[in-house]
Formats: sequence, structure tokens, C-alpha cells
Amino acid sequence: MDPMYLALSLFRRRHYDKCIDICTSILDKQPLDQAAWCLKMRALTQRVYVDDLESEESPQDDVLDENVVASAPRPGTSLKSTSTAVPFTALGARPRTATGRPISGVVRPGTQTGRPGSALDRLKTSRGTTAQSARAIRLGTAAMLTQKDGPFIQVSRLNLAKYAKIKTLNKPLFEYLFYHEGDIRNAMELAVLATQHCEFKDWYWKIQLAKCYSALNLIRDAEQQIRSALKQHPHIESYIRLIRIYIRLDQPLSAISLCKQGLEVFPNDVSIMTELARLTEALNEPQSSVKYYRSIVIEDAMNTEAIACIGMYHFYNNQPELALRYYRRVLSMGAHSPELYNNLGLCCLYSQQLDLTLACFQRALDLATDPLIKADVWYNLSYVAIAAGDIGLAIQCLNLCLVADPTHASAFNNLAVLHHRSGKPHLAKAYFTSAREHQPELPEPGINLEVLQDA
Repeated sequence: MDPMYLALSLFRRRHYDKCIDICTSILDKQPLDQAAWCLKMRALTQRVYVDDLESEESPQDDVLDENVVASAPRPGTSLKSTSTAVPFTALGARPRTATGRPISGVVRPGTQTGRPGSALDRLKTSRGTTAQSARAIRLGTAAMLTQKDGPFIQVSRLNLAKYAKIKTLNKPLFEYLFYHEGDIRNAMELAVLATQHCEFKDWYWKIQLAKCYSALNLIRDAEQQIRSALKQHPHIESYIRLIRIYIRLDQPLSAISLCKQGLEVFPNDVSIMTELARLTEALNEPQSSVKYYRSIVIEDAMNTEAIACIGMYHFYNNQPELALRYYRRVLSMGAHSPELYNNLGLCCLYSQQLDLTLACFQRALDLATDPLIKADVWYNLSYVAIAAGDIGLAIQCLNLCLVADPTHASAFNNLAVLHHRSGKPHLAKAYFTSAREHQPELPEPGINLEVLQDA
């Protein structure tokens, strides 16, 4: 069998390691084979490819950021002020994770911003693939030559102006530089040269330029590129990327308006409706959010995020039986996560299905590897102990919660209440003070501390 044909077959079947080995053997015999060079480049990219539209993380706040619009925005016009000023309603006061969003059994883009990590660890990539001839072989230049013990491509020797004019190579080369190598500067230079070569008529390169600008935190430049691309060719990816840019600029109303414009062009599109549902939930509009999630379920009955969020809505509206049905639906679809079993345990507890409560929490503890998630599971187990009337077990669960997460303010607050009931007011005061220091925006520790001092 022809080695090139076998490599293509392996690439289509996603056997990227074997495809890379065959392409390497071809390049050893004929180092200037552009087809094998391009295929190996795409296989290396696809091996570590993650769709950034589903895994995008917002960068950490920068004190030198020039994109801040207002330091004191009007109520309902900012996502940052919404998270700190939560209304005292059943849905607004629900417990949140250390990353700042309620536990719903799913992880969304942008919800892991509290984790440490650099911008390069959250490298963004393109979604599209390239159409090219599999056997269009032409000899390349010395820049394609690779050393056996060195890098696959010597980027410093690449003539980017030349490769930007080759339609069969410029897109795979950009994705390789941007995603596999993490070389934003050279990737952006290639995108600029390719855009100039096509006389600014190819919307694809404008989106790639916007991705490079976003990675370099040049938000306004990225916005201009995406809006120009939308004028040439309306695409779902372009709408979503522009929505994410407005979220980074803390302009949720502009993002919502853009979502509605996108739904006029692409009616009932699940990805755009998901962005709209997330935005309305972040603005503390649960009724509007659950309405969009129900529309998503109508279009995509296997959407776990929508089902889990609808279940969360019913749970905090004192309907644990309905919430249990939705979470069981997610479980039957094959999802297994500690958050899901934690929510199932809480639904079973408040639905009086006590025989399943401890089994669900035990499963959640077995699956929990993140200390923050394990802390939340122990925190919820303390409520099970309180419901059973075992105050000693509840205190032990809260202590285990603090072992996993020493900054869990709600655990400090509840531990203080239990110690106060046990006749230890001085210890309770110390725990209330610790809770207020770790999370000043949490209202309960301050109120409880005032009541304790008045008594």
C-alpha cells in the first residue's frame, strides 16, 4: 500500500500518532515532500486540538487593562457587579463554587478563571478544517528540512510571505503555529500576509486575526476584525466570538443584543441560545434563562448543560422532585461527575428518598479529585447530618470541608452556628470572624456576628 494513502487513512480515522510516524518515514526519504509535510503538520495539530469555543477561559483581570468602560456601572449592565450584589431570593442566594458560579453539574467556559495558570496554558485554536488536494506534491524549500533530534519545523527559517500565498499550506501552517507551537507573533504575521494576499476578501483570515488579537488582549482590534468578517459572511462562530469579546469588555447588554441578531440569521441555533441563557443567568434573570434552556432542550434533547440548569432552577424553587428527574436524565445519558452526584444526593435528601442520599454522596466523594469540589461535597454532607439530628457528625463534615478548602467561608459560618448551639460562644465568634475575612460579600457571617455581640 502506498505510504501516503495509508497515512491519509490513519488521519481520517484519528490515529494521529501512527500517521505522524508514517509521514516522518516519508520525509526521511524525501525531505521536500510538501504533501507529507502538510499532513504531518495537521496530524500534530489535531493530536492536541481542543475546540476553544467550548473551552475558552477569560483572562485574569489586569490592573493596566484599558478596555474598562466604567468603574461603577448601572445595575443590570455589568457582569462583575452582578456577582457581588446578589439579591436575596431563592435563586439569587444559592451557594456558589470558589470560581463564582452555582453548582449545576456542568462546567462552562469561563468558570475556571479562579484557577492559577497563564494565558499560554489556555491557548485558543480555530474550528475550521482545510480543503486541500491529498496528492498535490511540489518540492519545497530548505525551511521544510527538519533535524532528527530538533523541532519539526524551524519557524525562524520559514518564509511566511511565500507560504501565505499557497492556499493548500497557509491554513494548516497557521493552525500549527497558533495551536501546537503557541507562537502567536508568527501566526499573526502569517494571517496578516494571507489577508493582504487575498485582498481582504477572505473572512476566515479575519477571524484568525481576531483570535490572535484576543490572545494578545487587543480586544478592540479583534472586535473590528470580527465585525468585518460578519459583513462578508455571517457565521455562527463569528457571532459567538464577538459575544465572548463583549463579555470580556463587561458589556452584557451588547452581547445579548448580538445574540438576538444572530438568532435572526440562524433561528433556533443551540450555541447562540446557550450563550444567551448563560448571559441572562449571569445577570440574575433566572426566569428568562430557564426559558432559553427549555428552548435548547427542544432543539437538542441531549444537551446536558441545559438539562442540568433546568434541574438547578427547579431545586432552588423548592421542587426537588422535578430537579431529581432532570439530574437522573443527565445520569442516564452517561455523564458521571462529582457535581452531578452531589446534586443528586441533595435532591434525594429534600425529596425524602433517604436511602439513596448517602450512596450518591459516597459516589461524589469517590469521583472528586479537585479539593474545591471535595470541600463542597463535605459541606453538603453536613446538611445531611443536620437533617439526621447528628450535630457531632455535621461538625466533623465541616471540619473535613475546611481541610480540603481552608477558605470555605460558608463552612466557617455553619461551624460557628453549630458551636454556638453547643454552648461555645467564643469559638463561634472566632469562626464568624474567619468567615467574614475569607468572603466579605457573604452576608450571613456579618449578621450572625452582630447578633452574637448584641447578645
